[in-house]
Amino acid sequence: MAANVDDNTRPAPDQVLVDIADYVCDYVVDSDEAYDTARNCLMDTLGCGMLALRFPECTKLLGPLVEGTVVPHGARVPGTSYRLDPIKAAWDIGCIVRWLDYNDTWLAAEWGHPSDNLGAILAVADFLSQQRIAAGHAPLRMRDVLTAMIKAHEIQGVLALENSFNRVGLCHVLLVRVASTAIATSMMGGSREQVIDALSQAWLDGSSLRTYRHAPNAGPRKSWAAGDATSRAVRLADLTLRGEIGYPSVLSTPTWGFYDVCFKGSEFQFPRDYGSYVMENILFKISFPAEFHSQTAAEAAVKLHPQVKDRLKDIEKIVIQTHESAIRIISKVGPLNNPADRDHCLQYMTAVPLAFGALVAEHYEDEFHQANPIIDELRDKMEVHENPTYTKEYLEPEKRSIANALQIYYKDGNCSEKVEIHYPVGHRRRRDEGIPLLEAKFRRNLSTRFPATRCEKIVSLCLDQTRLEALPVNEFMDLFTI
Repeated sequence: MAANVDDNTRPAPDQVLVDIADYVCDYVVDSDEAYDTARNCLMDTLGCGMLALRFPECTKLLGPLVEGTVVPHGARVPGTSYRLDPIKAAWDIGCIVRWLDYNDTWLAAEWGHPSDNLGAILAVADFLSQQRIAAGHAPLRMRDVLTAMIKAHEIQGVLALENSFNRVGLCHVLLVRVASTAIATSMMGGSREQVIDALSQAWLDGSSLRTYRHAPNAGPRKSWAAGDATSRAVRLADLTLRGEIGYPSVLSTPTWGFYDVCFKGSEFQFPRDYGSYVMENILFKISFPAEFHSQTAAEAAVKLHPQVKDRLKDIEKIVIQTHESAIRIISKVGPLNNPADRDHCLQYMTAVPLAFGALVAEHYEDEFHQANPIIDELRDKMEVHENPTYTKEYLEPEKRSIANALQIYYKDGNCSEKVEIHYPVGHRRRRDEGIPLLEAKFRRNLSTRFPATRCEKIVSLCLDQTRLEALPVNEFMDLFTI
């Protein structure tokens, strides 16, 4: 090749794009466990969204960009009267389900919340169903929604298994945008080639920084970042279906590709093929609206509360043993400036249940924090140490524990028992214990938004796998419309 010129031969698409597109377009999910778990995930995610609508800082962000906009066949935002274009509806749904940090979680080399993808999936499914009915065609069924959820979970989760975006400062909502783009493009009628093209656009967008998730900058953007990602995914799908071309070597092209620009030159690693593994092993946040690495610490604090509550002033120190990821993400000292700052502080999420025996969303609000100085007094007495075994077992595929241990030392030289919990109640290993609690959580969250008769109608439907899967998407969304 002559010097000082680039070879402009257009390459074949990166294999990563091809593999995702083949999975989305061709893979048939045949796991009953995956569909059952997806149903529970749907309930839990929407319930989290209903609870979030109690908080004005969330609801102020919802609705049309231009007041009074009317969208024919617009997608509904559950728990509201909004009927929006699917791009803004995806933003709003993604925002409410993530606002309280209470929906499901995936922990590996990268972290994230695969049910965030429901923002794009529900918005597109509802919009398409209404369009189809208006044209005299059959709507999508909720089985289609559950299938899309399983595949979105799988794409995001498999990408996260051995590829740590957080270690290069990138936010995990990048993977939400990638997964939602692939799924939305397929749902909207895109071909395999169009899914590849749309995926290339998603990677071209790069990633937001994790700055807003960490000290000293943690803030509420982390509560709407997933909505932003799902919204962008629907937009990229729409652009592709309008004829926008793809960029086949978006990941691998030297100098200008994602690997060189954003991933320090490393290529992605994949320890397993796409299937239904992620949905089957998803972690539910059942007990506490709190960053997942703290769930077992909060559970340990609740267990110690009865014996500690009357001796809080007698405490000399509080020792937390945890895993490396928790230390890297949520261990912090100093002032906590807003609710989003507090629900990403291991010490805060341990101190509150230790003192009060519970941890609910209202405990992160300014008024509660300011009214209870004991929380910061307890934080100041905490020592956080890494337990190497916890760190090791956190990454072992057959375990994937999220362990914490808590022990209280008193000024008189005595100490409490050491409470050690390896698996939170939302872990697959505790499914039998967790699912009844998850269903109760769903009922409670629905009751914050709907009258009892509507709640019972929704719950009855969602507990019946066969009936739910057969229901048209637009009729399901009717149940959540105010």
